[in-house]
Order: sequence, then structure tokens, then C-alpha cells
Amino acid sequence: MGKGSAVIVFLMTTEELFLVVDSKSKEVALKMYREMVTLQIMDNIFYEAQRQGRISFYLTSNGEEAINIASAAALSIDDIVLPQYREPGILLWRGFTLQEFANQCFGNNMDYGKGRQMPIHYGSNRLNYFTVSSPIATQLPHAVGAAYSLKMDKKDACAITYFGDGGTSEGDFHAALNFAAVMEAPVVFFCRNNGWAISTPTTEQFRSDGVVIRGQAYGIRGIRVDGNDALAVYSAVHAAREMAITEGRPILVEALTYRVGHHSTSDDSTKYRPVDEIEHWRTARDPISRYRKWVQGNDWWSDAEESELRSRVRKELLQAIQVAERMPKPPVAELFTDVYDQVPSNLREQERLLRETIMKHPADYPTDVPV
Repeated sequence: MGKGSAVIVFLMTTEELFLVVDSKSKEVALKMYREMVTLQIMDNIFYEAQRQGRISFYLTSNGEEAINIASAAALSIDDIVLPQYREPGILLWRGFTLQEFANQCFGNNMDYGKGRQMPIHYGSNRLNYFTVSSPIATQLPHAVGAAYSLKMDKKDACAITYFGDGGTSEGDFHAALNFAAVMEAPVVFFCRNNGWAISTPTTEQFRSDGVVIRGQAYGIRGIRVDGNDALAVYSAVHAAREMAITEGRPILVEALTYRVGHHSTSDDSTKYRPVDEIEHWRTARDPISRYRKWVQGNDWWSDAEESELRSRVRKELLQAIQVAERMPKPPVAELFTDVYDQVPSNLREQERLLRETIMKHPADYPTDVPV
């Protein structure tokens, strides 16, 4: 096949792939498992915190922990990540602390976004993780530009962008794939095909054989992988990264998975999908339980280590939440800074009107935010 030809690669689920890719299998494998468990616990506790009214919004990665952690493990810290909103595990893998996650969700003074973003809209300059943007698929064209800049600078790195199956119904998906193919940008397009775009099933979105086949039309290679098999995801992303960098071309990865949790705390998925379907994926197809069997089968993990890990992470996270809650909020003035060197007159007027409104209706304004 020529360089411009499209090749669909079906990467099957096999444990040997991981060992072939990385000789330090035990060290990497155990870190992957610990981080998958940590992500699960973090999601559960933050979800409970939202239900208690302590934070305003939350969105979990339940059922998609393997996609988060395994793909992160296959990347380099120099690779640029442009996420959607269901990839906090990549930050976790790269060293984002539980306290940093809590600070963002509570929007306190230590939040890098200064409380301007909704919870779970994380970002980290030092970890090459672009801040989450809610509008669907807008990060895809940005990823192509970032990837092309890495190519121009002759960096040994790629860009990777994540999106759901619903994102492929947006025009930005098609524009980004064509842009990447024409410019031969080293970008990995990673689609989490979990079957649901909030309440819209894939059967009502497209008639093609999933997502990966769409890359052919743009001359882009594709890899389809079992998104609930951590070893297969690791191998797929490792291979995609190598192809993107060494061959200077985009790759489309489709990870077949399932969103076990609700779309967000604003959603009740039992209204549009059967409960027994959810329970099947929660139990029989759970990526964490599946991966644990493998690490324990290698005598790398024990029940005692499992208990200690879960207890420690829960304790650390609850402490981080307590600290985040006690921290002061950013003052009102922060809403109008960091955009212009000199604040323009229209923003100064907006700030004046906001302060007048607060003074007029103090009962409707949160008391823990400095005016």
C-alpha cells in the first residue's frame, strides 16, 4: 500500500501484545491497575459530592477506565492531549494530584482556571493537557494544528484527541480528518464508541460499520480495538503513536466500550436504555475486574494490596475534598482579567453592572465569593 492509502487494522484482544510492546511489563502493568482503581474511586466520590450539593456538576468515566489509563500509558509526556470531558485518567497518569482535581471541581483559589470553568473541565500546561471544552468535537481541528506544529518543529511527539461516537456526527470531525490527511499531521484521533451520544444510540447516528471505517474516505488508517481490554488499548495506542510520528500521518482509533454511568449528573440513562443492559456491562464486561484477573494471574497483585489501595485512595481523596472546600473562592474581579493587557471599557462596564447587581440582591449571591 502507498503512503496515502487507507488500511483498516483490526487489533484483536490478546494479552501477548502488551508483553511484546513493553519489556517492563510488571512495572507498567501495576501502575495501570492502580490508576484505573484510583479513577474509579475518584469518580464515585465526586459523583456523591455532587449529589450532596457540594459541587455543581460531575461526569464519570465508569466503564471506560481502561481507555483512560491504558492509552495514557502508551503516550509520552511530550505528546499533546486535546481531550473531551471523559479523560481525567490521562491527567491522573501524568501526575495530576487528587488535590488538583478537587481544587478544579470546587473552583477555589488554587484552581488553575480560577473558578471560571464547570467542574471536570480540567487543564494543565505542565502536563501538555489542553483545557476541556464542552462543545462537541471542537478540539479535533485544534489537535491537527497542534500536531502539525510538532511536525514543523521536528519533535518526536504527536497530538492525540479524544471524542465520543456522537462527536463523529459533527462537521468538525470531518474537517479535522481531511485537514490532517492533507497536511500529513502526526495526530491520533481516538474515538470512544460507547454506543450512546447522551440518549442517542449509534443506530440512529450512522449506518456505517462503526467509526473506524470513516477514515478510509480521507486516506487515514484505522485501528479498532476492544476498549474494555486495557492491554489491547495500550497496544493499539502504542502502535498508532509510532505510525503517526515515524510515518508523519494521522491515525484513527476506535475503542468499542460502554458508558456504564449516566452521561452526567444532569442525566438519568435508565429513561432511554434498559437497566439489565447497564448491569451486564457493569459486571460481566467491567474493564477493571477483567484487568485485575490478569495481574493477579501473574502473581503481581493480591487481595491485601487491593484492600490497602482502595482504603488509601479513598482517604486521600476525602482529605483533598475537605481542603478544597475550605479554600477561598477567586474574587469577582477574576472574571474580567487575563484576556486583555488593558481591560476595555465594555468589560469595565460589565464589572460595574455586576457589582451593582450583587449589592442590590446580596441574598442571591454566594457568600463565600469575595466581591
